[in-house]
Amino acid sequence: MTSAFRFTPLFIAFTATMPLMAQADEQAKAEGFIEGSSLNLHFRNAYFNRNNLNTGVRDNREWGQGFVARFESGYTPGTVGFGLDAHAMLGLKLDGGGGHAGTSILPSHFKNEDELGAAPHSFSTAGAAVKLKAFDTELKAGDLFLTNPVIAGGETRMLPQTFRGVSLTNTSVDGLLLEGGQVSFTKPYNQSGHRRIDTYYGALQDNRDSDHLSWAGASWSGSENITTNLYAAELKDIWNQYYVDFDYTYVVNDLVSLNPGVHFYHTQDTGQALLGDIDNNTFSLHFTVNAGYHSITAAYQRVNGDTPFDYINLGDSVYLDNSRMYSDFNAPNERSWKLQYDYDFAGIGIAGLSSSLSYSRGEADLTKADQNRTYYDYYNPAGKHATHWERDLDVKYVFQEGNLKDLSVLLRYASHRANQAYASEQDNDEIRLIVDYPLNVF
Repeated sequence: MTSAFRFTPLFIAFTATMPLMAQADEQAKAEGFIEGSSLNLHFRNAYFNRNNLNTGVRDNREWGQGFVARFESGYTPGTVGFGLDAHAMLGLKLDGGGGHAGTSILPSHFKNEDELGAAPHSFSTAGAAVKLKAFDTELKAGDLFLTNPVIAGGETRMLPQTFRGVSLTNTSVDGLLLEGGQVSFTKPYNQSGHRRIDTYYGALQDNRDSDHLSWAGASWSGSENITTNLYAAELKDIWNQYYVDFDYTYVVNDLVSLNPGVHFYHTQDTGQALLGDIDNNTFSLHFTVNAGYHSITAAYQRVNGDTPFDYINLGDSVYLDNSRMYSDFNAPNERSWKLQYDYDFAGIGIAGLSSSLSYSRGEADLTKADQNRTYYDYYNPAGKHATHWERDLDVKYVFQEGNLKDLSVLLRYASHRANQAYASEQDNDEIRLIVDYPLNVF
């Protein structure tokens, strides 16, 4: 499968403003292709168990072992340095027959229109990206690992998601990251092959994918107490999406700090508008009080629009406070609240052990929801007051020393309940157990 990359006006305007402030003689001091290289292995054992109470699927479970190897070279010396990044992934099924399939950590296929077949015993993929670096600007072309508010590969399953395209980053100013790029294909976390870019809700329909996604953005972390991001993306013939956030930490004393913050997305249809009319403003506000080893967070989230807040399919580009383990609380015209408590058990002498407990509740007036069912088919338009809630509990332990140093064990539990107005936001109990072991070879 091939693709011709077209640099849109958004991408060209961004790259034209990238500063080149470093001196060429500094670039000549590059560590070298071999000397600056690294090889990292990541082993992830993932078990997912879903109990969908509405459908009667009481034992929807899958268990797998993932292996990821990532090689990153250094750069050849000179004003323009050349390098190569490469990766290989393997997923093995440990459990998950046809009657238990569908948790999304393993590939799935349908025996017929209504019945899922068993996942294959293994699936794998490999990819690479060539890279060039001049001064403080880096260009990559090929298979990319991306993480930003408008295009973030899914990282919460057994294997990570990748994208195929080009990316450009610049770090000339301390604390400021400028980036942009364009991708045409994605390798989902539970598949071996690539496919076109689509959205979470648009994936329900045939021929609703896009030729490419272009993005540009800036991320600032140069101040000790302030971080902020500003991004724009064009999903060709579907939407233009804009994002901004601001996060501030006020230190009261050695034990107490206050952390207010805001996230905001605006999404507007563009081009052929393959998913119909979209005019959506979604934001969330949070306020966190940190006191020693304790923290309490209160959050409010609002979707202003007659379509749900949508994002790149299978990805993690939902930088909203109430995006939880099961629900994103992103229905049309939805308001939601969250209260969360976190504790670091280092406070009682157990370094590496932490926990998080939260309760979220949402309500949406769906009488104004767009009835264009070609875009989404997730909500019952007859439901005037759609309500749902979710409880989440995370407990994580990271080994601090010895042969298992850096190995982590994460136990996650979610319980979700909804009234009948939410056609797909089901009554659901879910358990995930994830064991991660990162290993630096060199």
